[in-house]
Amino acid sequence: MPKENQYSHISSNARLRNTTAMILAGGKGTRLKELTSTIAKPAVSFGGKFKIIDFTLSNCINSGIRRVGVLTQYMAQDLITHIQSGWQSSYSALGEGVHIIPAQQRVGENWYRGTADAIYQNLDLIKRHDQTERILILGGDHIYKMDYSRMINFHVESGADVTVACIQKPIEQASAFGVMGLNEEGDIINFVEKPENPTPMPNDDSKALISMGIYIFNVDVLDAELRQALACPNYQHDFGHNIIPSLIGRSNLKGYVFTERGHPGANAYWRDVGHIDEYYAATMDLLAPTPELDIYDKSWPIMTNQLQRPGAKFLFNDPNRRGYAVDSVVCAGAIISGAHVTHTLVSYDVRIDDFSEVTDCILLPNSSIGQNCKLNRVIVGDNCHIPNGMEIGIDLELDKQRFTVTEGGIVLVTEDMFPLQDDDSRSAENKQATLTV
Repeated sequence: MPKENQYSHISSNARLRNTTAMILAGGKGTRLKELTSTIAKPAVSFGGKFKIIDFTLSNCINSGIRRVGVLTQYMAQDLITHIQSGWQSSYSALGEGVHIIPAQQRVGENWYRGTADAIYQNLDLIKRHDQTERILILGGDHIYKMDYSRMINFHVESGADVTVACIQKPIEQASAFGVMGLNEEGDIINFVEKPENPTPMPNDDSKALISMGIYIFNVDVLDAELRQALACPNYQHDFGHNIIPSLIGRSNLKGYVFTERGHPGANAYWRDVGHIDEYYAATMDLLAPTPELDIYDKSWPIMTNQLQRPGAKFLFNDPNRRGYAVDSVVCAGAIISGAHVTHTLVSYDVRIDDFSEVTDCILLPNSSIGQNCKLNRVIVGDNCHIPNGMEIGIDLELDKQRFTVTEGGIVLVTEDMFPLQDDDSRSAENKQATLTV
């Protein structure tokens, strides 16, 4: 199996200028449960201050790709607001910048019916740019750092019509992805989307080669294939299910094996965070002393709409009332008042009150924990207030009656899961919490 370093990766400004990136950001994200009940999956908070889509967008900008379209559909307003606030500095005279492309039923009367249909309905927009020779198709729901310019160089220098990025994963995880096979020349010889029995790699039966959902297509090849394929009434409108498998043997398809060589970071880190347990695991990865995904790397910054907040604050140093956090990430605007926080991600503007204990948790922006609470392996959603005295993640059988509990034993708690408190009682509780400070 050839590696990408067989090719001379001299970055070419012309190749980047002739590439348009399209980010698929319109899926419902049902596997994230209540986290996506009112927002699109790419707009879900991650890492304390970011949105999931910030990682893909940052990869584009850091790679030198300046023409990016974000295809939206489901519950898109929060995502649109985020992009407008933080990502729309552009050079419009050159057609550059990050552009929001909402679903418009440009072709027929259907909304996007799948990943391939989303691109097909916007091909005319892409082809308006005479310079565009190839399309880089990306997902908006993955956490990773990758230099796309290296994949573009690989695509051009190998003479590929289509290139699919792939990575090695444990065989037991492979059923959730498209599983690929490559020959010694790097040609894709088979591709099966989400197989029940994944085919292991020839030299390691403990791993499979899976698609990362990153594709490069020459525009003429994609145009011809989509027009022909999507005319079929029983088509599934998906790259993994249909387009890639149907092109094998008819076009030059190459697999780009994602490794750490030449890419930002010390390893080839990539996670699909479309599932609660994977989302939790990816967040916990950030808390490691030497995290696999280094978001502190100044040479490859993860960018976002930076909110203006004061520094994090820790209150009280009494023996029985000491506010502290260890092995944790604590973001701006957070207040830890006489509470104990261990191995937890505390997002911006989070409040944790006296005598509470929080361990192995994810606290999303603007959430708050009342007094005398105990939380273990809990995700607390945006704007969710945990009342005084609550214990969550201690008795999972009880939690299943009240909240969402995953197969991995992670408890998801969101604002809508608590009975609404009347304004007087909520104000009184907030006032008492303030007085303790």
